Amino acid sequence: MAHGSRYKVAFRRRREGKTDYAARLRLVDIDKSRMVVRISNNHVIAQIINVGKNGDETLVSAHSKELQKMGWLAGTKNTGAAYLTAYLCAKKALSKGIDEAVLDIGLKTSIKGSKVYAALKGASDAGLYIPHGESVLPDESRITGEHIAEYAKSLDDAELKKKFSQYFERGLSPVDLPDHFEEIKNKIDEAEV
Repeated sequence: MAHGSRYKVAFRRRREGKTDYAARLRLVDIDKSRMVVRISNNHVIAQIINVGKNGDETLVSAHSKELQKMGWLAGTKNTGAAYLTAYLCAKKALSKGIDEAVLDIGLKTSIKGSKVYAALKGASDAGLYIPHGESVLPDESRITGEHIAEYAKSLDDAELKKKFSQYFERGLSPVDLPDHFEEIKNKIDEAEV
C-alpha cells in the first residue's frame, strides 16, 4: 500500500506571513469587535473590525495620514503617531456606538512598550474599553516624545540639524514635540468624527 507525502502546504496567507490562523480563531470565537493595529514601513492603521458572514467587516478606520491633515508634523509611524491614530479610531468608534473591543496585533511579536501597545493606550485613553494589563503599556513620556525632546536639547546646533533634518524640513523642532503632540490630541478631541 503506497502512502503519499505527509507534508501539508500551509494556507497562502500563513506562507506570506500575513495571518496567524490559530490566534485569529481564538479572537473570532470571542464574538466581540476587534481593534486591529497594523504598522507598515511608513504608516499606522487602526481599525475596528467585526466578523461578518462574508468575511471581515471594517466598522471604523483611522490612518496616520489623517494626522497629517490635522497638522501633525512628526513621523507617521512613530510611537506618538501610533497612539494618536488609535485615539482617533476610538473616538470614531465611540461616535458610532462601539464602546469595547479586543486587541488584534496580528503577527507582531508582543513586546512590552511597543508601538502596538502605544496604540492600545491611545484607544483606551479615548474611552474605548479594551482588556489589557497596565504593565505592557509604554511610558507617557515615550508616547509624547519627551525622550526625543530631551535628547535634542543635549545636542549642539550642527548635530541637531544633522540628526533631525526631516523634522526641520517639516517645520517642527524636536524640542517642541511634546507640545505638538498635545496640540494634535486636542484637535482630535475637538473634531467631529
